[in-house]
Amino acid sequence: MHVSNTYFPLLGLVLSCSASAATFAEYQQIQQQSPNQVQIIDCRDSNFYNGWPQNAMKSGGHVPGAISLDANWLNQTSPHALSNLVMSKSISNKKQTFLYCGEKKAQSLAHALKSQGINNIKIITQPIDQYHGKLSALPRFQHLVPAWWLNDLIKGKDPLYAPKNGYKVVEVAWGPPAKYLLAHIPGAYYLNTNDIESEPWWNRVSPKQLKQVINDLGLRYDTTVILYGRDNTAAARAANILMYAGVKDVRLLNGGWQSWVDAGYCSEPMLNENHDKVDFGKPIPANPNYIIDVPQAKALLKQPKDQQSLVSIRSWAEYTGETSGYSYIKPKGRIPGSKWGHAGSDPYHLEDLRNPDGTMRSPNEIAQLWQQWDIKPNQDVAFYCGTGWRASEAFFDAYLMGWKNISVFDGGWYQWSGDKSNPTAHGDIKPSKQ
Repeated sequence: MHVSNTYFPLLGLVLSCSASAATFAEYQQIQQQSPNQVQIIDCRDSNFYNGWPQNAMKSGGHVPGAISLDANWLNQTSPHALSNLVMSKSISNKKQTFLYCGEKKAQSLAHALKSQGINNIKIITQPIDQYHGKLSALPRFQHLVPAWWLNDLIKGKDPLYAPKNGYKVVEVAWGPPAKYLLAHIPGAYYLNTNDIESEPWWNRVSPKQLKQVINDLGLRYDTTVILYGRDNTAAARAANILMYAGVKDVRLLNGGWQSWVDAGYCSEPMLNENHDKVDFGKPIPANPNYIIDVPQAKALLKQPKDQQSLVSIRSWAEYTGETSGYSYIKPKGRIPGSKWGHAGSDPYHLEDLRNPDGTMRSPNEIAQLWQQWDIKPNQDVAFYCGTGWRASEAFFDAYLMGWKNISVFDGGWYQWSGDKSNPTAHGDIKPSKQ
């Protein structure tokens, strides 16, 4: 929900109670002496936090341990939502707080934080390249692209991490391209998820059908594919299936279509059609390990608990059996032994894994959510949801975070619960009891 600035009428002003200036060196000194008494917040665009270089820098990232809280999110956040956001990020009112981003943005955030009882605040006015130390970054941040990077690419510039063997931009959604035909990113093709999913369970289509879809888009295995959606879970679903097929360089637009609109970039109407006749260049699927089915899901659950995770990316109400989440899925509950990977308020939202502007949440925070349920990067991890969309976004998050043995359980709850011989579980459960 978009909320006007009337929630914070003084945002952006340098007030008499403004936070004082500081340096990275001052923060580092305190952090070394009393690490439990200090916290630092990166209030820049989350793409810079992830690792995209800012301005003329050759590398990017964030101060190790920094909390990501873009000051621009205040324009989309009510006081109540801000309180929840501060709580979700474990920002303490008992620690000295350092902020770094542009001074005006930092002062705005400082004022908002003071409304939440966080008063001991200092603002680092130096650019991030003045930090003496190694910055942390999302291991595969290049695969989660900002709108400004995509805009530069489309305009023929040569941005950092530009594709090496050509690229295609593809909008992904379910059904006919109604919204796409009115406005889409210039040059983008359209992919209907009905072309990559099949009834009755909405699992991936056969390799033969998938090859035809890939040919229709003009893709080789080494073509960079940049995906986005009005609902980015659709794009993530396509990303998982294209990676399974063997596309080497699949990228998502961080924040999807909305990030493009928010940036004010141009769009175009009508349908773009591919006329490139190419051979994919590899047998499909080249990476079958990225998608598993019911037999593999059952085999996974037989492994020792500390070596595997079958992760439910569904709302808590779905996981505990309060609701199935879908009109076309009648059984309620969860797969016994599955772990809750968080999701959102209902089957069509992923607030737990996203920032207020729809971009990917801080990888550190996602990892902490999963850690609570013993979901770890050294395990065999398969994500599932109802039919695969939300699970695919969690899968792609894990991929960006550098996790290796990851997959999507394609049939998910829909196919599992459709076989009455499969066991199910219901009711509240604690992380250690799954």
